[in-house]
Amino acid sequence: MGNLTFSLNITLDGCIDHQAGIADDETHAFFTQLMDESGAMLWGRITYEMMESAWPAVARGTTEAAQSLREWAIKLEAKPKYVVSSTRTDFPWTNSHLITGNLRTAVQQLKDTTPNGVLLGSGRLATELDRLDLINEYKFLIHPRIAGHGPTLYASGLSNARRLTLISAIPLRNGTVAMHYQRAR
Repeated sequence: MGNLTFSLNITLDGCIDHQAGIADDETHAFFTQLMDESGAMLWGRITYEMMESAWPAVARGTTEAAQSLREWAIKLEAKPKYVVSSTRTDFPWTNSHLITGNLRTAVQQLKDTTPNGVLLGSGRLATELDRLDLINEYKFLIHPRIAGHGPTLYASGLSNARRLTLISAIPLRNGTVAMHYQRAR
């Protein structure tokens, strides 16, 4: 059985807007390694559509991008991508699949059949999956920014606090800190 790992960029004030953090080679390498180590990606519809609007064109070479970004886009193109949506059923991007049925059962089955684990990258969906006690690990990039606006982590709340065990904290040259936690049971 694989783990479900929630990973996201977060500012010091909890903002998870993808434009609020630092986007450089170092942060890109962090997420590339996470994707390489994972067997599949899991997103909500909004995150999926944001990714779908940009990365397939980079992978095809129809959008100009640095070679490292093109290589990442090609890897993402090949990676199985699972989407939770109640409003959309058609996901034409290569290797994209709709999660259907009971959310707890479907995501647990995805974890059970993905030995290298599933990488979750959607804030709202993470809240729902945390409520269902399905997230095993958290790998956040904490950015040295105070956004002062935008969506925040767990904005809709959880019924109780989550105890986590620190596995590692690695400072990057750009001031970002890569934090790795596991759920404390």
